[in-house]
Amino acid sequence: MMAPDALLVAGVDEAGRGPLAGPVMAAAVILDPARPVGGLADSKTLEPARREELASAIRSCAIAWAVASASVEEIDHLNILQASLLAMSRAVCALQPVPGEALVDGNRLPRLPCAGRAIVRGDATEPAISAASILAKVARDAEMCRLDGIFPEYGFARHKGYPTPQHLAVLERLGPSRVHRRSFAPVRRVLVLRNGRA
Repeated sequence: MMAPDALLVAGVDEAGRGPLAGPVMAAAVILDPARPVGGLADSKTLEPARREELASAIRSCAIAWAVASASVEEIDHLNILQASLLAMSRAVCALQPVPGEALVDGNRLPRLPCAGRAIVRGDATEPAISAASILAKVARDAEMCRLDGIFPEYGFARHKGYPTPQHLAVLERLGPSRVHRRSFAPVRRVLVLRNGRA
C-alpha cells in the first residue's frame, strides 16, 4: 500500500443501516479544492434526481472516490454497526492515493489506513462527508433497484428495503427473501411465525 498523503483528506459515510434487506454501502471521497462541487449536502435531504446529478459531478471532479459494501451475510454475522464500519474501512482502503486523514460521519471510527476523526452529523457540515453520503446512497439505491429485478414481488425499487407498511405486509405474506437481514427483528419475527424458529 502507498504511504498516506498528509495533504489529502477523505470524507467517509455509509448508507443503508436501517433497511430490512440488502447490503450496507459506504463511500470515501477525496474532494479536489481546485474543482469544487456546489450544492453538497446530507444525501437524505436531497431529491433522488439531484443526488444523481451530484454523484456524477463528484465522480468527475474528485481526486479519488471509492464505494464498498458489507453483505447481508456479514450484517447478520457481525451486526449492522460492525458491518457498517467494515464497509467504510473497505471504501477508505480502496482509495488511491491514500489520504492522510479520514473524516467519518458518526461517533465511531472504522479500521483505517490513515488518521481518522469521527464527526457527529458530519454529513451536514463537512463537504467531503456529504459527498461520500451521496455516493453511498446513490450506490445503495441502484443495488436495491437491481435486486428488485430479481425479487420484484417485494417492491425493493420503491422502498429500498426500509420497513414501510407495504414492505412489512409483503414480508408477512411471502416470508423473507435471501437478501433479507435475518438478524433484524421484523424479519426474525416473520421467520419465527412461519417456521417456529429464527
